[in-house]
Amino acid sequence: MTNIDVHTSTPVDLEGDLASLRGDCARMAPHWAVPDRAAARPVSPSLIHGVSVPPSSARLLDAMSEYGD
Repeated sequence: MTNIDVHTSTPVDLEGDLASLRGDCARMAPHWAVPDRAAARPVSPSLIHGVSVPPSSARLLDAMSEYGD
């Protein structure tokens, strides 16, 4: 069993449903800081290079089925 240290008067429902999860998220949302969104700048095609994949990763990806199989 997990010992949970909670600093709120709201009881913790470990076996809760989606509604209780949404309520938990709504109570936590004011505590989250949203970073300023930086504008994405275009990258010159001359700066884009190929992707290197290690042989072991390439074999792993090759062995995976494609999406929807």
